[in-house]
Amino acid sequence: MNHYRQFLLDSCNFDSAHDITHTERVVRNAQLLAKEETCDEEVVLAAAWLHDCVIVPKDDPNRKKASKMAAEKATIYLKSIQFDNEKIPKVAHAIESHSFSAGIKPKTLEAKIVQDADRLDALGAIGIARCFMVGGQMNRSLYQAEDPFCIHRVPDDSEWTIDHFYTKLFKLPELMNVESAKKEAMRRVDFMKLFLDRMDQEISPPPMS
Repeated sequence: MNHYRQFLLDSCNFDSAHDITHTERVVRNAQLLAKEETCDEEVVLAAAWLHDCVIVPKDDPNRKKASKMAAEKATIYLKSIQFDNEKIPKVAHAIESHSFSAGIKPKTLEAKIVQDADRLDALGAIGIARCFMVGGQMNRSLYQAEDPFCIHRVPDDSEWTIDHFYTKLFKLPELMNVESAKKEAMRRVDFMKLFLDRMDQEISPPPMS
């Protein structure tokens, strides 16, 4: 798989939350999920490696087109390395449908696995770290002081980073496609909730003496 990695390093406009280590984690997730399913692992791994070969910033108006652009770039690359021509459309579909913002429903098992593998990297300890990185890039405040954990208000992740847990991240387990991904997603969300419990302790005002 080193040729995929080298292609990304040579041609990809990474950002801090979508760098080569993110791709490597998605590949690892995809490998683990693929072992639990009867699928074409060659398609899964190609799509996992190339799913973010085009990066569009989250605040860019073309953000929803990023996965389509990545699929097109991956198709050109796969043809250049004589990848099985019949499998290229399957890889392209898996890449195009992986994106949450694109809103494209995966039609194949391989595409479902790649989508799940990418979404798992938004959860758990690494998910918390990536969420905060993006929040910093977007110059968003960490939390809303009066109601940090959205108990009495509608979350707004355009303003507060922690709100993204409630607008998207905590919803991901129920959106997973394969059972092994759902189980892992729930484990990772449980950790995130423990993190918020600890954060609540640290930011709560001291008790009245």
